[in-house]
Amino acid sequence: MRNTIYTLLLLFLFSGVNAQEYSKLISEANQLYESKDYKMSADLYNQAFKIESENPSHLYNGACSSSLAGNTKQAFKWLNLSIEKGWTNLKHLNSDTDLENLHSKKEWGKTIEKLEKKIAAIDKPLQAELLAILDEDQKYRVQMSETQKKFGPNSKEINDLWKITNQKDSINLIKVKKILDEKGWVGKDKVGAQANSALFLVIQHSDLETQKKYLPMMKEAVTKGNASPGSLALLIDRIEIREGRKQIYGSQIGINQSNNTYYILPLTDPDNVDKRRTEVGLDPISNYVKNWNLVWDVEKYKRELPELEKLNK
Repeated sequence: MRNTIYTLLLLFLFSGVNAQEYSKLISEANQLYESKDYKMSADLYNQAFKIESENPSHLYNGACSSSLAGNTKQAFKWLNLSIEKGWTNLKHLNSDTDLENLHSKKEWGKTIEKLEKKIAAIDKPLQAELLAILDEDQKYRVQMSETQKKFGPNSKEINDLWKITNQKDSINLIKVKKILDEKGWVGKDKVGAQANSALFLVIQHSDLETQKKYLPMMKEAVTKGNASPGSLALLIDRIEIREGRKQIYGSQIGINQSNNTYYILPLTDPDNVDKRRTEVGLDPISNYVKNWNLVWDVEKYKRELPELEKLNK
């Protein structure tokens, strides 16, 4: 049986991947698994993982399809990668009939031992606390896109969602600041990938002074492998915009209140934005902005930049 744990939608994509194409491939791979076309399902997972390979649940599901398709080498590859990225459900792994093809292989014992060691190092109470924070951070944000499409960006329904979200953010921030001040920026090796992401999201959604306070800590965490360079880029961009400067990586999107259209907030040196994005593991800006149905045209953007700067004042 495949993993059916609900994977939270992160409002800001950590690795800046082409989320629409990735999600489409994952969805089609899931459907093919359900229809028992395991080889084609594994092929689509393979295409998806060429775009992004950070989600441990998706990697685990890809391993299941590969195992059932008889491709044990690929199954072990994705299974071990899912463990590296934060998969920790040993009970599910041992009882999953989808992976029975792997049990007779010598790599199986090594994989189990690898996961057992990883689980032993996890701070389970802290992991549980951060996962609960992550759930609260994302719960209402996930609803906003469809609510905005249905009722509009200035509707009562959106305003009500934001009121609840802001209340939850305040509570989450108190908890996360306590964790950061006492334990530092704990990595996914200590709490798992999803729980680790809660730290960034809560700080990303906090006030400017808090973001500035914890920015050096996050920079240090990136050097130690305890935080994502792409996530750090998003935080840097948000601080730059909030302090009235141009963003560096093009991650921050604004909305023109006069016509309810999205636009890329003022960006420094647009010609070289993709070079900077590549350095921190983000994909080209042309792919990233598709999430808001925008088309990246650098020459047009440079012409429009003076007006965009006025919009952001």
